[in-house]
Amino acid sequence: MAASESQNRRLFSEILAQPDADVDLAHAALLIACEEYPDLDVGGYLARMDEMGRAVARHAHADPGPQGALRALHRHLFEEQGFHGNDTDYYDPRNSFLNDVLERRTGIPITLSLVYMEVARRIGLHLEGVGLPGHFIVRVLTPGGDQLVDPFHAGALLTETDCQERLDRIFGGTVKVDGPMLAPCSRKQILARLLRNLKAIFMKNDAHNRALGVVELLLHIDPRSGEDVRDRGLLHAALDCYARAAQDLEQYLGLVPGTPEAPELRDKIGELRQRAARLN
Repeated sequence: MAASESQNRRLFSEILAQPDADVDLAHAALLIACEEYPDLDVGGYLARMDEMGRAVARHAHADPGPQGALRALHRHLFEEQGFHGNDTDYYDPRNSFLNDVLERRTGIPITLSLVYMEVARRIGLHLEGVGLPGHFIVRVLTPGGDQLVDPFHAGALLTETDCQERLDRIFGGTVKVDGPMLAPCSRKQILARLLRNLKAIFMKNDAHNRALGVVELLLHIDPRSGEDVRDRGLLHAALDCYARAAQDLEQYLGLVPGTPEAPELRDKIGELRQRAARLN
């Protein structure tokens, strides 16, 4: 029997309540996908990732050590399974749902990095996510030194110069790589970035209900995120939930009292209160 939406969100909250190092990225990402696919077989997809880890371990048995494990990981994910970046339909929301990424073997940098990290974790490799502006990569930590890897480009090994070249292609040379950009992301930050990608896609397409579900999950990660409280209010307004919208926007003004949006939002709150009163 499939879990309900409320059960899935409760499980998501329980995962987030753990220390960051104990957050199961794959499980949390599949619970995000449950917003789109309520009957998703979360356990089945976790078992699939476990099997991917076992397949890599079998390859690594003949090539011991961290570098051998890394070669085995790349062989399985990129050569045998054919995982690759979707550069033809980058903003397809399926690129952000882990079940779709596993089925289609295609995704965006953050979801392919998530697959890479979670399979690697299953064979004992130590990795960190690195959230460059506009791109997401992985740092592999080994006794022989760290290595930056780009799962979106079939596991290409990167130098800091390579990272700069990628940013130049995205930002036209206006963004320079610095130390903070290469700092590790927490697991909760990775999940938030994944959700923000989805939120942007849904809001751009006026998919208000779908965007609202994503914002609710973001607020499970950070209940005091002013941006997300505001966006929830705007989405509630778009869905004609006027009282909830006014409450959210008032909460936003309490969280970010100095926002330049304050005069406009106060007017909007008054209008929303009037609309809500007419419905009662």
